[in-house]
Amino acid sequence: MSGTIVILGGSGGMGSAIAHAVKARGYQVHLIGRNSARLAEAAHALGGAGYSVADVEDEASVISAIAEAGTELAGLCYAVGTINLKPVGRLTGDDVARDFRINAQGAFYAVKAAIPALKAYSGTASILLFSTVAVHQGFTAHASVAMAKGAVEGLTLSLAAELAPKIRVNCIAPSLTRTPLASSLLGNETMATAIASMHAMQRLGEPEDVAPLAALLLSDEAGWITGQSIGVDGGRAMLRTKG
Repeated sequence: MSGTIVILGGSGGMGSAIAHAVKARGYQVHLIGRNSARLAEAAHALGGAGYSVADVEDEASVISAIAEAGTELAGLCYAVGTINLKPVGRLTGDDVARDFRINAQGAFYAVKAAIPALKAYSGTASILLFSTVAVHQGFTAHASVAMAKGAVEGLTLSLAAELAPKIRVNCIAPSLTRTPLASSLLGNETMATAIASMHAMQRLGEPEDVAPLAALLLSDEAGWITGQSIGVDGGRAMLRTKG
């Protein structure tokens, strides 16, 4: 069974990789993001996908963009996030509020707007959200983003219970992945190498490491998987290979 899957953040590194993986499974894709030029380029690379411009901090624009995707949707992927790393003493209320709005509240807006179209899908529809390994490991300078993504994992569980059996809801928790969002951290190759060495697999993630699982969870093949937060993190959340 196929249909349309909406991907918020679909013009970014992670969202773009997911869009290509989803399309390879036979689904149509509708991209949502803030930058119309980047969206048009990403849509063209997908062979002419639909797209809409929206700011995830603005509920009205999210509602409008999702409505443009259609009245029947097979899935929704919220691949939007922040990497705002500061010690707690340097965090401001605005920092914390913005991280929460983009990571958690934006996901809520998107899900709420999409539920009628997801329920109208003839099969079992799917929602995929994104957390971070920092929710499961205590990292310095991660208080704001870990708090916001922890809320996403709570949202995942609540939605999975509330929307079953018509809609499945899952979450992926990556470790540091080479995307434009992470460019400020990865611009220093010495730092990137040091962070890579903290992973059992001795490298950083790539969007293509995450996209296959994302596409599976969004597809009908994952029809008995819901309420899960799954790490795609090179082993960092669970493994210690050095003393």
